[in-house]
Amino acid sequence: MALRLMLASSRIASHLRISVSHRAFSSVVLKDLKYADSHEWVKIEGNKATVGITDHAQEHLGDVVYVKLPDVGRSVSQGESFGAVESVKATSDINSPISGKVLQVNKDLSESPALVNSSPYEEGWIMKVELSDAGEVKKLMDSDKYSKFCEEEDSKH
Repeated sequence: MALRLMLASSRIASHLRISVSHRAFSSVVLKDLKYADSHEWVKIEGNKATVGITDHAQEHLGDVVYVKLPDVGRSVSQGESFGAVESVKATSDINSPISGKVLQVNKDLSESPALVNSSPYEEGWIMKVELSDAGEVKKLMDSDKYSKFCEEEDSKH
């Protein structure tokens, strides 16, 4: 019975384009995104990218109360901080998973920072960037590697 449930959840997850782990790790990880080891995600669409923090990151942060957004027009570099997320637990830098020029920021986060918690991959995105080096995407993790990375990281705590 348990095996049948695991197989069914895997088929459903595949249809929904999400990864499902059958271990202690329970965060949502979307298959069509790339992930940084600092827990940011990026969705590539041509030479543009949408960036946010992962479900795993928001779970660890707790309730988000403020998001410091970058300025539109600013250049961001892969691995460097471009903003911050403040929660009831802590303030954390947000690092850019890719390099480029900020085209747009999610102004809804100024009024509703909790969108990062409730919808980290949809309504809680942080910025849209014009890529300056598409090759950097190869340095990021796919959904399976990111899920494994999170499992290993969580097991150390």
